[in-house]
Amino acid sequence: MKNRYALRVHLTGAAVARTGDEMSGPALLLTALALTGSTATASVLLAGMTFAAAVGGPLLGLLLDRSTRPGALLAAALAGHCLALLAVLWTLHAHGELPLVMTLLIALGAGLLGPVLSAGWTSQLPRLAGPAALPRATALDAMTFHVAALVGPALAGTAAGLLGAGTGVVVAAVLIALSLPAALSVPPDPSRRAARNPRSGDLPVLLLADRRLRTELRSGYRATVRNRPLARATTVTVISCAGEGAFVVCVPLLGGQLLGDPDRGVILLSGIAVAAVAANALLARRPPRRGPDRILNWSPLALALAYALMATGQPVLLVVAVVLAGAGEGPQLTALFTIRHREAPERLRAQIFTTGASLKLTGFAVGAALAGLVISLGSLTAALLAAAAVQLIAALCAAPTTARHPGRLRFRSPES
Repeated sequence: MKNRYALRVHLTGAAVARTGDEMSGPALLLTALALTGSTATASVLLAGMTFAAAVGGPLLGLLLDRSTRPGALLAAALAGHCLALLAVLWTLHAHGELPLVMTLLIALGAGLLGPVLSAGWTSQLPRLAGPAALPRATALDAMTFHVAALVGPALAGTAAGLLGAGTGVVVAAVLIALSLPAALSVPPDPSRRAARNPRSGDLPVLLLADRRLRTELRSGYRATVRNRPLARATTVTVISCAGEGAFVVCVPLLGGQLLGDPDRGVILLSGIAVAAVAANALLARRPPRRGPDRILNWSPLALALAYALMATGQPVLLVVAVVLAGAGEGPQLTALFTIRHREAPERLRAQIFTTGASLKLTGFAVGAALAGLVISLGSLTAALLAAAAVQLIAALCAAPTTARHPGRLRFRSPES
């Protein structure tokens, strides 16, 4: 019963923090646009935060793996991200008095801590749920991402519309701050004492020049690359995330073309999030008989078909496309987490999760940038078909995984 309560607290904290994270991006975009009047400034801030996450993820994961108090470290990173968001807002309000480079540097700092809001929580699940409960906990954890994706942007738009620019950033920071008690409730791990560098304490970030730290950082990358199921899952989801990034850029134009108003494009994202939550709720109640590697085979195909249907411009097919996209996104994320929990060594688990999150964020940013270029040179249809083609590439990369783990879901115990 105690473990069940701890898991509920953990998942609630993750959901609240992730909602704040999903809210912060759109809120910063709207705030920067309103206070500076420059679309370029707003997009540079958001892009800077996204790309910085690719650098911060591996290091944050290493710190979580080394720390005897991962909950305290997780809470510290969340607090730092929260304060950085508020600092960015303050510098935006002082636009004209402070150089833009200061705002960008603070945004980069916030981005460095970004992977904690996603993978940092997930990496601690095996310590709160035993092997028997881990499949259901993994599906529920994946659901929190889609709930956050549904609620966060809507809150950002509502707050900005009703209370003015900047309010959404404040609300996002408050939500992240509300998750701190749940992060602090993660139990300590005394078993890691023997592996710690006696000079590092809980702040090994200060010892980047230390040879052991560099070796462990490389170990996380090697574990991801050399483990074939893990490498394939990472490759598939990073490429698929690039396709999703390309699709998101098309959403406002789709809203204008099919729903009569670019602002209504958010309805499509909300519909996909609802379908993803429903698909993961089904997985949580009835785990699939076939392994998660097989889910990665068909989920990019579902997304490719969904984007292709949207490219036809037929409103009748839009509902089918939204359901297909959600059915692809939801199970894909659950399958990815399942494979990581199954394949990642305990001592590198957090590092593998945060490194993967960083790569996915980078893939999303690259896909979004390429889609913007295709739209400017071609058309919305071309961009949607390009996004579908990227998903087909992801499906091709997933194909060999079926031979390795054809059976039911299997998990290593946290002690293995």
